[in-house]
This record gives sequence, structure tokens and C-alpha cells, in this order.
Amino acid sequence: MMAGLNKVMLIGNVGTEPEMRYTEKGTPVTSFRMAVSRNFNMPDGERREETEWFSIVAWNKLAEICNQYLNKGKKVYVEGRLHTRSWEGQDGQKRYRTEIVAGDVQFLDRSGTARSGGEPEADEGLDPDDLPF
Repeated sequence: MMAGLNKVMLIGNVGTEPEMRYTEKGTPVTSFRMAVSRNFNMPDGERREETEWFSIVAWNKLAEICNQYLNKGKKVYVEGRLHTRSWEGQDGQKRYRTEIVAGDVQFLDRSGTARSGGEPEADEGLDPDDLPF
């Protein structure tokens, strides 16, 4: 039996100021929205841009780093997995939200790298042209 794969890699801009909170057990969690745009040409030659919005969630040390160093508008690389959660709304209806649970966040504005195991270092950025895809 083959194992599954749930992996997401995004490069875009932070669209909202990160919000950090703590779970009942004291675990830090930071969430923010991320805009990812792509440019393409229509059959008639017109150039278009399309933007997708993603909800990002970071936990533990990575949550603290994202909350401290990310700001709206910063360019960022996020690698993680898709996770859909559900809850019952105040109106009794079941609600769903699909989020990217971040495992790796790299700051592309030359302000460092945040990984779940380390602190960002000054001037350690990643040029999008250096990515292996």
C-alpha cells in the first residue's frame, strides 16, 4: 500500500497582518491570509492577472516567528499541507474552512527564513529564481 502525499508550496504576498493566539493548553498559533497571483495571456492576446487567496496557519515556534517578522505586503514562500476543519456556526449550519498548515516559511524580502526548528537570520533571503520548480 502506498502512502499519500499532501503538500502545498506557495509564493505570494502576506495579505493580512498575522494574528497570534494561544490554545487552551498554551500552544501558540498564528494565522494570516496570503495572496498568490499569476499572469497569463488570453487567446486574443490580452494579458490578465488572477489572484488566489489562501489561509495560512503556523504552530509553535514557527507561529511566534511568523507573528514577529511577517507584515502585510511582505513576499513569502510557504510550504505545508492542506487541512480542512469544520464547526457549527451560530446559525446551526455546519461550516468548513480549508487552510494551509505551514511547516516552512521563508521570507523573500531579504529579511530571513523561518523554519519550525530555527530563528531567521539577517539577510538570509531566497530569490524566487533559485527555487527548484
